[in-house]
Amino acid sequence: MSDAEEKARETRLEESEEEFEEEEAPRNPFDNPLFLPILLLGLTLWFGYDAWINQDPDMLEHLTFNRVGFAILVPLLLYFSYRARQEIAASKRQGDASAD
Repeated sequence: MSDAEEKARETRLEESEEEFEEEEAPRNPFDNPLFLPILLLGLTLWFGYDAWINQDPDMLEHLTFNRVGFAILVPLLLYFSYRARQEIAASKRQGDASAD
């Protein structure tokens, strides 16, 4: 193989590697920015239900645990929801910028 052919082959390999790197990796459900806020919403609703709505006598033993859990999860839910909203907006802006 001549030097010109070898250089052309290396150039093609480098270009194909760059194209491969540019392709987006398969999405994982855990990578979704809304995964954690949805999980926290479910837990918050559960703790809130057990703390204030549920009147089962067996659950009344755990009333303080549920109320403290609810008080901890509400700020976490709000914080991670805000962060997820920012991340989604940033990805949309990035997508709009790349389309131009």
